[in-house]
Amino acid sequence: MSDVGLALGVPVGELLSEPLREEILGLTGEIAHNVVRVAVPWTSYLIGVAVGRGASPQEALRIVAELLPSGESSEQ
Repeated sequence: MSDVGLALGVPVGELLSEPLREEILGLTGEIAHNVVRVAVPWTSYLIGVAVGRGASPQEALRIVAELLPSGESSEQ
């Protein structure tokens, strides 16, 4: 991760806290196992675009979690 961050000029340590990393991994795991595995990279990309356009990471993750089939959101 840090090599990719350096190459892209993204300060991973500043932007990706441990709790946020765990939340992202949990949500993408739910998507992979309960929706469809190939949706994970695209969903992750779209979350990044939303954050790049001004959404907070938590807000973007919440919105995506709400789209999961009933009973599958990471908040339950």
